[in-house]
Amino acid sequence: MDTFPAIRARGITKCFGDVVALDGIDLDVAHGQIHGLVGPNGAGKTTLLGLLLGLAVADSGRLEVLGTPVERALTTPDGVAGFVDGPGLYPSLTARQNLTALTALRGLDTGLSGVDDVLDQVGLTEVADDRARGFSLGMRQRLGLAAALLTRPRLLVLDEPSNGLDPAGKKHVHGVLTRLAAEGTSVVLSSHRMDDLEALCSEVTIIATGRVVFSGPLGKLATDHRELDYRLLTSDPQAARRVAAETAGVRIVDDAAVRQDSDLLVIRALVPALDELVVRLVGAGIALRELAPVVSPLEAAFLALTEQKETGS
Repeated sequence: MDTFPAIRARGITKCFGDVVALDGIDLDVAHGQIHGLVGPNGAGKTTLLGLLLGLAVADSGRLEVLGTPVERALTTPDGVAGFVDGPGLYPSLTARQNLTALTALRGLDTGLSGVDDVLDQVGLTEVADDRARGFSLGMRQRLGLAAALLTRPRLLVLDEPSNGLDPAGKKHVHGVLTRLAAEGTSVVLSSHRMDDLEALCSEVTIIATGRVVFSGPLGKLATDHRELDYRLLTSDPQAARRVAAETAGVRIVDDAAVRQDSDLLVIRALVPALDELVVRLVGAGIALRELAPVVSPLEAAFLALTEQKETGS
């Protein structure tokens, strides 16, 4: 069993001329973990992913990938695969030919069966003999994932892997990543799709203006940061409103959706106050029909933390 983390970064800084892309980044990713990387455009996510793939080296700090220091550019660390800014494909070749060519270039001993296996894993078997130039964005993303899987990576680095995916494609990709993590492969992925990150990731790192503003389990976002707004539907809206108004730490929000639906109540609270409200509602014999965040905890924390960073507050 490995005694070192899949990724350990300390004080990573990277500049492009006068632009500071990464400013003292710390990052830890355990083996078998799916770790999300979140941030606004220009935050430094792609730069960090590029460092993990060996496409560039940090100006300062220390980066270890799978126990090995990353000190040279243009050399992908052993056991690492993935893509940034979309996968590189040969448009005139079919999906199967793209992967076959890749195995030859990399000297992989996978054979045709290995190529067909990864195509099946990402749900591209039926279009294996179609040329890549006719693929949709989502299909190209899945083919890029298949190319990464050919190397049987111990660390998979993916930049916006859900771009352009339809529900079937998303199901395939989520299934592949979940299985890989269960088998011990570490996955680092960036995405603007908060629902994907919440469905897949055990931990996330939020970056704003090149610095980490949060890193840790998703569960901490709901408890460690600002109050969230929740939609509340019950069997007795008027009684629920009275109970909510009497519960410490719970505020009733004047929301546009409330004005359109008299049965809906929007409340604002931290998790402990929300728990107390649920206990009181049940105690009063009021049935809960829906209790869900108006905005997901990850999205709310993302907006709050990045806005604070950008305004310097």
